[in-house]
Amino acid sequence: MEVYPKSPDRNYHQDSSLGLVSTISFPAIVGTADMMLKSAGVHLVGYEKIGSGHCTAIVRGGIADVRLAVESGERTAKQFNQFVSSLIIPRPDANLSIVLPIASRLYEIAGEEHSLLSNKAIGLVETKGFPAMVGAADAMLKAADIQLAAYEKIGASLCTAIIRGSVANVAVAVETGMYEAERIGELNAVMVIPRPLDELEQTLPLARCWIEELQPIQLPVNFNDKYVQGEGLTLPDLTTIPVKVKGESYET
Repeated sequence: MEVYPKSPDRNYHQDSSLGLVSTISFPAIVGTADMMLKSAGVHLVGYEKIGSGHCTAIVRGGIADVRLAVESGERTAKQFNQFVSSLIIPRPDANLSIVLPIASRLYEIAGEEHSLLSNKAIGLVETKGFPAMVGAADAMLKAADIQLAAYEKIGASLCTAIIRGSVANVAVAVETGMYEAERIGELNAVMVIPRPLDELEQTLPLARCWIEELQPIQLPVNFNDKYVQGEGLTLPDLTTIPVKVKGESYET
């Protein structure tokens, strides 16, 4: 018997809509998603990257909120000159929600509580070519007190360095990264997002070194296993140590 994925909760999603806005730039889609979240009561389901630089932000919410969010997203993407297309689907069929890569995120949203705003900022510098992105990331790290969170590749030679830090530090770092990227290769897009919503931050990639926990050192469980020990101290010859006999002086 085949087991099909459980459909989203009908009561939770029966009056909801799906909104999509597409751009040709990762910083542009993150900035667009940020504006969509802040302009209406919608949830950011995530991003879909289909290559050649095309990225789509997917939001879910009430029909009126999704319509308002998509309109705001369109305006923002057009301001960046990166807008491709948009779509609103009122009351999407449950089968569509299951097949699209959004179902698992919908379950998470239903049970999550999100804080309003982060005290940090996000900076994104997108280049054409990997060397320009690496050079920009290095320059940004040296220019301000920021942390390189991750990098994103979306095809068409487009790479984005993603940094986090205070608003002032991120602004300084992004400006430095822009000049370095142009010096090395080609700058495609930049973005500074002050005080992003928690929900936006959770959709951005995070480097493995940020999420891996230190693992405890495992000693061999099987005593037949060989254990390589480092260089230790040489123990003295016990036969040469003086032994005291009661009532007498030390003897060797």
